[in-house]
Amino acid sequence: MSQVYRFKSEHTGRRADTTTVKDAINQLLKTYQLQTRFNETYLEAFWSRMMGQAIASRTNRLYVRDRKLHIEISSAPLRNELVNAKQKLIQLVNKDMGSEVIDDVVFI
Repeated sequence: MSQVYRFKSEHTGRRADTTTVKDAINQLLKTYQLQTRFNETYLEAFWSRMMGQAIASRTNRLYVRDRKLHIEISSAPLRNELVNAKQKLIQLVNKDMGSEVIDDVVFI
């Protein structure tokens, strides 16, 4: 005879004194003042997802320093297009990040 496990529905919800992992990580980043560096690293890691493969494949170097995004682009026409669309690029990155991560873009 097989025994069937049955759970009580009142035990399926979260207790009032618990917190989600996302909230715990956010609180940790805020407490140790790591949120800015986390956002910068996230931007560097997910650049290709944000901008698409066409731009990412022509990006040689990318880093954030003092709220400025530094980008080295191998294609001169693409660099020129991005220079012309600098404000739109800043808005796009900040919107994707969900907070104001960068204030300026520097093309190197």
